[in-house]
Amino acid sequence: MSIRHCYLQALALSTLLLFSGLSLALEKPIGPAVLRISGLVTQPNMLQQAVFDMQMLQALPQHSFTTQTPWYPEPVKFTGPLLRHVLAAAGSAGENITAIALNDYRTEIPFSDALKYELIVAILMNGQPMPVREKGPLFLVYPFDSQAELQAATFYNRSAWQLRALQIK
Repeated sequence: MSIRHCYLQALALSTLLLFSGLSLALEKPIGPAVLRISGLVTQPNMLQQAVFDMQMLQALPQHSFTTQTPWYPEPVKFTGPLLRHVLAAAGSAGENITAIALNDYRTEIPFSDALKYELIVAILMNGQPMPVREKGPLFLVYPFDSQAELQAATFYNRSAWQLRALQIK
């Protein structure tokens, strides 16, 4: 990735922070950590990582969409912060995101997806918190029904339930 490209992504995230009302300093989590962001992080709150508890994720602007998924027979309503807001709070910019689940499943996501799509870190499914046995507590999910291009194995495979960490490269 070129220095200019990194600069432009950082500028875009800084602008997003400014206009979304998100704080420039990431507070330390009070409750148990549910999401750790490592790699290219400029707003760490624990060593070199940006660590979020559930309350911190709930404090970010919340978004919802209802979408059909390959994992449920009926459309599901997901609610949570946009991935781009979570990344902005961590001061993260890069080329790729590796999403890591509780069972160590890993999927690669282009960083540009976080800017292009209304990709969310879902903390609620159909208005309820998600237990681990129901793909929770966090589910990184695309709004599959919003665009035909998202209804493909590529994007289904980029979704990550039981999300625990993001590595930014």
